[in-house]
Amino acid sequence: MSELKEKTISGVKWSAIGRFSTQGIGFIIGLILARLLSPADYGVVGMVGIFFAIAQTFIDSGFGSALIRKTDCTDADYSTAFYFNAIVGLLCCVILSCAAPFIADFFNTPILADIVVVMSVNMFIGSLSIVQGARLTAAIDFKSQAKINLVTTILSGILGITMAYNGFGVWSLVWQGVFANILRTIFLLFVTRWYPKWQFSKESFKYLFNFGSKILTASLLHTIYSNMTTLIIGKYYTAKDLGYYSRGESMANLPSTNITGILGSVTYPILSKIQDDDKRLIQVYRKYIAITSMVIFFGMFLLAALAKPLIITLLTDKWLESVIYLQVFCFALMFDHICQLNLNILYVKGRSDLVLRLEVIKKTISISMIIAAIPFGVLAICIARAIYTQIAIVINTYYTGKLFGLGYMQQVKDFFKYFVYSLFAVIPLYILTFVDLNSILVMVLGSGLAIFIYYILVRKNPHFLELIQLIRSSVFK
Repeated sequence: MSELKEKTISGVKWSAIGRFSTQGIGFIIGLILARLLSPADYGVVGMVGIFFAIAQTFIDSGFGSALIRKTDCTDADYSTAFYFNAIVGLLCCVILSCAAPFIADFFNTPILADIVVVMSVNMFIGSLSIVQGARLTAAIDFKSQAKINLVTTILSGILGITMAYNGFGVWSLVWQGVFANILRTIFLLFVTRWYPKWQFSKESFKYLFNFGSKILTASLLHTIYSNMTTLIIGKYYTAKDLGYYSRGESMANLPSTNITGILGSVTYPILSKIQDDDKRLIQVYRKYIAITSMVIFFGMFLLAALAKPLIITLLTDKWLESVIYLQVFCFALMFDHICQLNLNILYVKGRSDLVLRLEVIKKTISISMIIAAIPFGVLAICIARAIYTQIAIVINTYYTGKLFGLGYMQQVKDFFKYFVYSLFAVIPLYILTFVDLNSILVMVLGSGLAIFIYYILVRKNPHFLELIQLIRSSVFK
């Protein structure tokens, strides 16, 4: 077995174990909290999400990706990045704490003033472990990260549930996040055994900033776009509306973000190691596109079809209004992995300037669409985001086609059949949800039928056989 394949198997294995065990437990914790708390509680926390997402983007500034890409990092590189992250983290903490009263006035929600201050301090704490996380990722050590994230999720979840049960309301969510961040920072410091040296290299900073600044700008545009809808809904609609919207988005994010996150975290350092071999780079890239599309498309279509019985069973009828948002987001997010891989290959080739150019174009289009949808309601905003994802794929594949001859139509040929197979497999399940049956029975029978149909469709596909081989190698290695 080649070294690249071994690293891929190991990386995917532990990244998947970490992601799905952590998110699985997190999902269960979230269900318990959703039953104890109200949609408005989630809406209040969601209101300030954009401010902290933007601040976090500045804190990292693309330095983490730059460290992962650089194959000969020194202590000077790591220490320089650490001090930069910490200083920017402290500045963001001070700025947001001072702005807290104005943010509360903007949303006409007084409790936000105190919430913003607590979350600002939490954000600074997180800035102290960015370099340690990058070191583990560069070493493709997802096993350590999996253990850290799992323990952190369990312990912080216990705190959140205990507080919610005892009537702390929205503060249950806030302190759950704070405790999780503190634990993760401590564990990363302990596992990596790396501490910054008393050195700050101008040469290291120049390299890191030259690469990272373009990622920063691109990430900033994406972050503003991703969180702008919560800002708009929080301002023009109610906290309850935002709660329904956020719940639908978070449930759709569970399978999509996990698989795409595994894909991104594993493929970026691996593709970086073969960045000088274009032919091999594209071969590996196309294989990743096909295999992940086979899994993600089916998973997202399955979730969309199960949306109503799933929410009724897990969250009760008080969250029923989030069903339509979940279904729309499933369609939007099922294409995220394609966009991510197209950007990753540009990052690997050191063309963060092209990524920035693409993000400017995409986000200009997207923001215009969202603003135009505001008068038509929350659902219209959600649909606008779904339409935008299709536009984003076309734009993201432009430079991949120009540089490697792998444009939009070529990539469609790699993934479209899995889209059709997945849609066809879940149609009987979706029809079954309209039958007057117990929700749990619908989910069990319908899911079993959909999985069986999909298996019949893909069982002889070479990418499916390779996926099975990878899974077997991961499990039994």
